[in-house]
Amino acid sequence: MINIVLYEPEIPENTGNIMRTCAATNAKLHLIEPFGFIFDMNRLKRSGVNYIDKVDYSTYLDYEDFLSKNKGTFYYFTRYGTKPYSDIDFSNVDEPIYLIFGKESTGIPKEILHNNISKCYRIPTSDNVRALNLSNCVALVTYEALRQQHFPNLLLSDPFKGEDYLKTE
Repeated sequence: MINIVLYEPEIPENTGNIMRTCAATNAKLHLIEPFGFIFDMNRLKRSGVNYIDKVDYSTYLDYEDFLSKNKGTFYYFTRYGTKPYSDIDFSNVDEPIYLIFGKESTGIPKEILHNNISKCYRIPTSDNVRALNLSNCVALVTYEALRQQHFPNLLLSDPFKGEDYLKTE
């Protein structure tokens, strides 16, 4: 199972968009407080559209609370990582994996990263930007993990129009 972890998210539109990605991928979302916004569905629905009710998510008082309730392999995504995310082997579908992303302004605290340095990864970028948008990063890494697992339990054709839609005139 793929788990997406947001450490102290600050922007409700990013969180709503990530919730939509979770609904699309059957990933569980873990939200670590404090949040940089009031956590209510009205604020999040605008980005998550009407899919938020299909998201499995949990909230935690802090990082220690999250750690005490979750077991598996943790991967930390940071601009300070020195290994590309593509080096990760996500192919074991029986292993619970946690993709951990930091808050938009400062990322994951250095102490957490330092204590998990062998599990810190980076999405390569040019020197033109400091970092990518959080919701884009979550989608990119989540779909890489799913690709390596051959997209388990995801549809490979449109359920509404059918797989022959493009073949018809």
